[in-house]
Amino acid sequence: MQHFHLLKKQWLLNILVLSVSMVSVVSAQNTAGPKKATFKFTPEVIKLGVGDSVRVKIQLLEPGGNLHDLPFLMYIKGNAARKGVRVTPRTSQGGGEGVATLVGLLPGTYQFTARTITVKREDRMEGKVTVDVAFPPLDHITFEQPRKRLYAGSTVAYETKVVDKAGLVRKGVEVSLLSSNPAVAITDGFGNVTAKGTGKSTLTAHVKSIQTSFDIEVVKNPVASIELNGNMTRARTGDVIHFTAVARDGLGKAVEDAPISFTLMGKADDSGSDPAGEVDQSGRFVAETPGHYTVVASSGPHVARQTVQIRPRNVGKKVEVVGHGAVLDVFTSDLWVWQGVDGKDYAVTGTWGAKGDAYFWDVSDPSNLRTIDTVRVDARTVNDVKVSEDGKIAVISREGASNRRNGIVILDVSNPADVKVISTYDHELTGGVHNVFIYQNYVYAVNNSIRYDVIDIHDPVHPHRVSRVELDTPGHGVHDVWIENGIAFSSNWQDGVQLVDVGGVTAGRPFRKFGETASPEISTPFAGGGSPSNPIRFAGYEYPSGWNHAAFPYFSESTKKFYVLAGDEAFPYGLNIGKPANPRGWIHFIDFSDPKQSREVARYEVPEAGSHNFWVEDDVLYAAFYNGGLRVVDISGDLMGDLYKQGREIAWFLPYEANGPIPNSPMVWGPQPYKGLIYFADMNSGLWAVRLVPKPDKGGTN
Repeated sequence: MQHFHLLKKQWLLNILVLSVSMVSVVSAQNTAGPKKATFKFTPEVIKLGVGDSVRVKIQLLEPGGNLHDLPFLMYIKGNAARKGVRVTPRTSQGGGEGVATLVGLLPGTYQFTARTITVKREDRMEGKVTVDVAFPPLDHITFEQPRKRLYAGSTVAYETKVVDKAGLVRKGVEVSLLSSNPAVAITDGFGNVTAKGTGKSTLTAHVKSIQTSFDIEVVKNPVASIELNGNMTRARTGDVIHFTAVARDGLGKAVEDAPISFTLMGKADDSGSDPAGEVDQSGRFVAETPGHYTVVASSGPHVARQTVQIRPRNVGKKVEVVGHGAVLDVFTSDLWVWQGVDGKDYAVTGTWGAKGDAYFWDVSDPSNLRTIDTVRVDARTVNDVKVSEDGKIAVISREGASNRRNGIVILDVSNPADVKVISTYDHELTGGVHNVFIYQNYVYAVNNSIRYDVIDIHDPVHPHRVSRVELDTPGHGVHDVWIENGIAFSSNWQDGVQLVDVGGVTAGRPFRKFGETASPEISTPFAGGGSPSNPIRFAGYEYPSGWNHAAFPYFSESTKKFYVLAGDEAFPYGLNIGKPANPRGWIHFIDFSDPKQSREVARYEVPEAGSHNFWVEDDVLYAAFYNGGLRVVDISGDLMGDLYKQGREIAWFLPYEANGPIPNSPMVWGPQPYKGLIYFADMNSGLWAVRLVPKPDKGGTN
């Protein structure tokens, strides 16, 4: 499934990271020993305007001044930052030396970074230099769909857009809004205009030396009353209540263009929790804590209220350990559980930063998880493991091969106790394969974190590439790809989730239900003409952090909405070398029901922990939150707001192991629900099987 990004896994290794200054010679050290080489950047000061370019020479120099023979990557450091400067090419042209062209795209200060490509991650060397891209002068302001006729007594929010000379929208610029006739309309300094009396006024937006104006007219307000209705009066925390409000005139006729605002008041119940909830301006309301909440709809002086009662969600269960397959000498990576051709149940797990092993398990008796075979390949890390739909073929990824030729290994797992290597495929996959997916005899392999290649394995002895998918955005990358019903959902860091048609007409079914007839709610908007050899990108969604690391499609049977869950991965507080990790990030719920107007509607965030891989089945989210352990979440019904705070969490479990590589340090990598159990891999303790059981009547948490 989805895994560590290549740049973010060094927390397990004994790495010394140097702070560097903005000079032409920047230190780069062997992380396992003394200074070995330095990166030299020419020119030493890089300043650009938007659209400007500069050629930068980068050399990796030994202490005596000779070129080191290692190749290296060249990029702008930071996922979101990579859109600020385009770097071409992204790898050195020869051992120890490279020339890159940098083009300024967005204003800001960035770190242009060079990092060596090595077999062992602990041998990497890095250098960086600062790149400043200047802010262009401002050019003009525009009003965004402004309302020109207002009703007396009403308040309307006006939004503006500031554009600079480079044609870029400048966010965060404070715009002043003034009214020429305060007797008719007044402003509050935050873009809100209140109509005081009938007449005309001119609204002027200005910032620095630029401004724009337009005329408004205030007319008599025809609204005499507000009618407010909700679809529920009693609900649980996390339930979304839909309110509709209609403004009516004295004859009871709807005033369609009357502005209506929604606000909220709350009163806690006797549980001791403060009232917490939200209502948006479409009238959708959700509460995080129990109590009585009053939704208020207003239009000018006219107001309507409706109170609802919210009770606790009460979905909590306990996690009961069924079995533990301990792996204590190396770090465990991903897992896959499947039913073998003999009808028994099996699993495969990978290893990270070790000797290139993949372990095969008999899990038919989940209380006795036992390894039955081990496959060792030329790699430091077997990051990802996948098994074909018929249970006969497995594909494992390779990183850190001794000859730097990584790629994938195709295995015959018809007998998991005697796994056979069928073939390897590394043609143009030498940069390292981080994640893979098998779908209908094609392997989708994430190639060097830049693209994913589509490899035909109908004849697994002779695999061959049929296509590849790569974005053309600045600093683009891809971490993972997941296929459902002919749609590829890739996780592209700063470019967010991307949807690519590879032969399907639908998406959104859990993987083990694939082959079902497509529901019309999903098949219509997702119809396409792509194929494995002709992949067609047709939709996407990106968010500001640039942390998108994992994706999983989910069709809600109860609401007929189609979501893509987009998971983060981030280490904003550093990698905590040699200590338990402290990651962050959450799961974004993106409504893709209309793929042309996708929008984020909810999130699941665990405080003090970071998300990794996850799975959805039957309205339940199974999520790995690294140091936060395994999390099980109720995602039934309509979704809005912060699901963690709403009490939707069903259960959580921290797998402690005193004898692990980092003792008593849970680091859950990925879960998979299977035949009533939850299997998950933990980096520091191996393979686990657990089940959910009802909580006792009193006391205790997981």
